[in-house]
Amino acid sequence: MRVSKGSPGPLGASCDDAGTNFAIWSAHATSVTLCLFEQVAGAWSEVCIPLQQRTHDIWHAHIEGVQSGQLYGYRVDGPWQPDQGHRFNPAKLIFDPWSRGIGRQLVWDDSLFQQQHSDGQLIRDHLDSAAFAPLSEVVREPFDWGADQSPQIPWERTVIYECHVRGLTAQHPLVPEQLRGTYAGVSSDAMLDHFQRLGVTTLQLMPIHAHVDDCRLVQSGLSNYWGYNTLAWFAAEPRYAVSPRTVDVIREFREMVCRLHQAGIEVILDVVYNHSGEGDEAGPVLSLRGLDNAASYRLSPASAAIYEDFTGCGNTLDLRSPRILQLIMDSLRYWVREMHVDGFRFDLACCLGREQLRMEPGSAFFDAILQDPILSTVKLIAEPWDLGPDGYQVGGFPHPWSELNGKYRDQIRGFWNGHGTRFSELATRLAGSSDLYQAARRMPTSGVNFITSHDGYTLADLVSYEQKHNQANLEQNQDGDNQNHSWNCGCEGVTDDSAILELRFRQRCNLMATLFLSQGVPLLRGGDELGKTQYGNNNPYCHDSVLTWLDWDLSSEQQQFLNVCCRLSGIRSAQPLLQRTEFFTTDASRADSAQDVVWLRPDGLLLNPDDWAGDEMPGMGMLLQRITDVGQAAAGGGDALLVLFNRRLLDVEFQLPKYWGVCGDCQSWKIILDTSDCRSERPPLAVSVRHTVGPLSLVVLVPVSDL
Repeated sequence: MRVSKGSPGPLGASCDDAGTNFAIWSAHATSVTLCLFEQVAGAWSEVCIPLQQRTHDIWHAHIEGVQSGQLYGYRVDGPWQPDQGHRFNPAKLIFDPWSRGIGRQLVWDDSLFQQQHSDGQLIRDHLDSAAFAPLSEVVREPFDWGADQSPQIPWERTVIYECHVRGLTAQHPLVPEQLRGTYAGVSSDAMLDHFQRLGVTTLQLMPIHAHVDDCRLVQSGLSNYWGYNTLAWFAAEPRYAVSPRTVDVIREFREMVCRLHQAGIEVILDVVYNHSGEGDEAGPVLSLRGLDNAASYRLSPASAAIYEDFTGCGNTLDLRSPRILQLIMDSLRYWVREMHVDGFRFDLACCLGREQLRMEPGSAFFDAILQDPILSTVKLIAEPWDLGPDGYQVGGFPHPWSELNGKYRDQIRGFWNGHGTRFSELATRLAGSSDLYQAARRMPTSGVNFITSHDGYTLADLVSYEQKHNQANLEQNQDGDNQNHSWNCGCEGVTDDSAILELRFRQRCNLMATLFLSQGVPLLRGGDELGKTQYGNNNPYCHDSVLTWLDWDLSSEQQQFLNVCCRLSGIRSAQPLLQRTEFFTTDASRADSAQDVVWLRPDGLLLNPDDWAGDEMPGMGMLLQRITDVGQAAAGGGDALLVLFNRRLLDVEFQLPKYWGVCGDCQSWKIILDTSDCRSERPPLAVSVRHTVGPLSLVVLVPVSDL
């Protein structure tokens, strides 16, 4: 091999016709050695090439003849000073964090860990990890994207569907068996038909970055199924591909994106940039820890041998480090430019904005995103919390970010499940959470509304369990959230009581209907529309099994609920009144006829201050009117929408209002949805002056003139 100095950029392994340029960053290393691996007759050979060229903190070389498919890693030497954050050990093979492929998976072995003295102090051991460490791979994979373009769905028309690549189709009978649980399965004909029927515009894929299965889980016969334990931020997880070859993994992911785009569906990736898969200070040495620990992780001010853990996963990446910030920005741009994804959902996003201690909306990360001509134009969704100080920051993110609206989740659950949510709080969430976003000149679409997500109960379990049942996770039922705002409807778990089953069905209809009838962006947890249960396990992150896979063999009741979800999505899609880009202009001093939203008591009168402050009303009405087209997603569509809420266990009679919209007076309404009678699909029912809403249900009406 002919070795030349090469170039310090780009970082990673860049293949050309002559060979490959290798560039790796380490600010505190004293030497870096590139190790090339080849498997011959079942044994691994290693060729070591010291990198002699260093440009600032980047070590680099060009190796002639090295081409796509070459496996490699690094040995990095430097000071062993754990109390100062330095953990260099050339006995440990290091995975390139900029690598676009994993050429060999990790195998757990003691050599991957730093050894300890009897007093607990780490020592610089000489156990060589090369036989067990994951190997990076040189990748050169051209792809003809043809006419592929992002669907660029406007936020106000977006309906997000969160799913796991493997779990989505692992049991789908209409997906070819070899494609089940893969990228190709996600974009199969059967799934495209399902997404389009359900009105899904945007898929949010749970982590597909190549990840590590924790040693503890593997030893217990479990896995890190969810994938929130990233090893490689540029590499697609090979376990979700039909072929494990890196070039095939990349091609299959791109083909999935192309097919989804052709169907008008966007792809958002759930990304984990807040921590790595190396765990706490006693965890394995796989990549950043051995590359430059002190410049990669947030270390405790009291002792640099200890990590600041704002994630609950043992470590927190330090975005105050320019190279870690570059790693994240390079990764994001790669997935947009080279893999054509349409946006990102950021796990524990508060970590990304922490400067000294608190999250800062003007932090380097948020500023870098805002000024980036590529990333500032894609969908950006924050999970707006972490485990650090002031870690709950719903409403605290800057433009152009949207956020998972945790207050929406908790208060809508609380309203229907009897946990004390007032009508005033319900109204605020239905109207787009102006208390969170309006003062900062953000929009209703800044809130991504959800009832359930992967993290917690399924919708079916939310109305079936009041206590978590996580014993199968082998953590003594100590993991998972204890505050679920759930209600079992009278019996914990599985039952054959027909009255309880009917109540649970209605409660699921109520919750799903509220989601689709709210301003903001709705997010569905994949499988909720199918009645998916996890039998009360609200944290099944470690189960790659039927417990977490979606079951597509639907009972009659499950099919009925799927039909309800499709109807609700259709109502939302047809109603610009539910797709506002500006907040309502309600003014209590103006006449009803000049209001774009009117809040009504069951007797037909406007809610007064005492009604808002108290909790005595049996029900509430929400009347949306098209006074002008300002703030609506588009002109046309319905002129009015009336929703009647009854959370009592008795009937409530409502006096129906007049509608004064742009088309003139209207006193006649027709019911298009009644959650007390969702199993049937009757034609719209005409009503006039009064209507009785059944126990614990809601009714949706439109003016007769709109039908």
